[in-house]
Amino acid sequence: MHRVKPVVATTPEELAGVLGLSAAAAKEWQVQHVLLKRLKEITCRQKITHADLARRAGTSRTRVTAILNGDLEHVSTDLLIRILASLGYRVRVSVVRSDSAA
Repeated sequence: MHRVKPVVATTPEELAGVLGLSAAAAKEWQVQHVLLKRLKEITCRQKITHADLARRAGTSRTRVTAILNGDLEHVSTDLLIRILASLGYRVRVSVVRSDSAA
């Protein structure tokens, strides 16, 4: 039996490298997970049901449940922002020059 050695990534950048993601894909993944974390905190604090959240955001309960369970495979950042907006939140974006930019 062939044993697989586990790989430990301690930063989002390391994880992206392990998964073979481009730098741009890694940043998008990181932004989506920040949005997801806040969405989970808000829905938990407000005790809102998946069905109510789906109705407010104009999407399906099945999709909301998948998102809140961490399945972001076919989810756009736009949808996460729309869901947060349906709860009365707005997302602020900051654009700064990276140290590694040429």
